[in-house]
Amino acid sequence: METASFQGILDTLLFIIVFYYVMKFLARLFLPVIAKKVVEKASQQFQQQQENYQNQNTTQKQTVEKPKEKKIVGDYVDFEEIE
Repeated sequence: METASFQGILDTLLFIIVFYYVMKFLARLFLPVIAKKVVEKASQQFQQQQENYQNQNTTQKQTVEKPKEKKIVGDYVDFEEIE
């Protein structure tokens, strides 16, 4: 069974600390750029959906169906009760 050496523990802790600060630096550097691109893409998709919805509504308005004619079966007679 091997035991952990003091030098190995220090190396591991130093690696973790360096990795943490490098990732923190890279996140500060690249996260705003990535967030901006995500917002632009979402905005673009929203605009496309809005255009599709407007185009769909205009085509529906142009192709308005004529109401179907109702068949007249007979006259309606209002009956009164006789006592």
